[in-house]
Amino acid sequence: MKLKIGNVTLEQNIILAPMAGVTDLPFRLLCKEQGCGLTVTEMVSAKAILYHNRNTEELLRTEPAEQPVAVQLFGSDPAIMAEIAAQVAEGPYAIIDVNMGCPVPKIVKNGEGSALMRDPRKAQAVLAAMVKAVKKPVTVKFRKGFDEGSVNAVEFAKMAESCGVAAVAVHGRTREQYYSGKADWEIIRRVKEAVKIPVIGNGDIFTPEDGARMLSKTGCDGIMVARGAKGNPWIFSRLNHYLETGELLPGPDGKEIREMILRHSRMLAQYKGEKPAMRQMRGHVAWYTKGLPNSAAMRNEINQVETMEELKDFLERYF
Repeated sequence: MKLKIGNVTLEQNIILAPMAGVTDLPFRLLCKEQGCGLTVTEMVSAKAILYHNRNTEELLRTEPAEQPVAVQLFGSDPAIMAEIAAQVAEGPYAIIDVNMGCPVPKIVKNGEGSALMRDPRKAQAVLAAMVKAVKKPVTVKFRKGFDEGSVNAVEFAKMAESCGVAAVAVHGRTREQYYSGKADWEIIRRVKEAVKIPVIGNGDIFTPEDGARMLSKTGCDGIMVARGAKGNPWIFSRLNHYLETGELLPGPDGKEIREMILRHSRMLAQYKGEKPAMRQMRGHVAWYTKGLPNSAAMRNEINQVETMEELKDFLERYF
């Protein structure tokens, strides 16, 4: 199903959520191939771009095959956020997204990420300045609220809409919950009823049925898949097929999993170099093989793998 965000039309209304240390360029390309409608970079600090931090170059990398892609910025200074939004808007990104939901303590301590849900006036100043600075659509991702005592997603969404934001993504958990407990889809429904701009629902999408349930229960316009995509880029093709036909495709078999791990590791090695890629693949392999027979033993062994050859040997033995 298509989804229009400002002047950008997505062919599919299923989006890969930004996840630090997970959604780098190789992983996003794999999800795009599987039918993901929009990918989003890992979140990038506006201040780090401003001060030419070397690490941001890698975070900002994209390829034409990934289009359309959104860049996600975080920060709390309206002038800096507007300046950097204007700067990145000249790049290949279709959408400029703002992170107002990250729960990580050091981000929150800086008054960034989900801390902005406690300061809607500052959040409003940031969003208004960014919308004014760029012609491309600006979107914002936030949570149910900071904690159960301050659930303000509905008011926050209305504020964002009043600033000219093109769409909102709502994670149905508070900052205090991090990723524990159940996501509250009811708050997503209430946000959807309160604003006219597209609302993207996020939280607890692990299967195609979850995605269909979220759409029907909340009336949201799109779905954002986060942890459900770890080690599982197939969720996008399976979800699209299920929404279009009502038929549940089987998950990947051992051979498909092995091929995907090999491709992912080759792409990552090309992108980051063999050693760092193999270290990063340890986490990915644990996700790819979760629930398979002997997966605990596999996790122990994968932590010893340091080269592409060793990884191939490991996969030969286990698959």
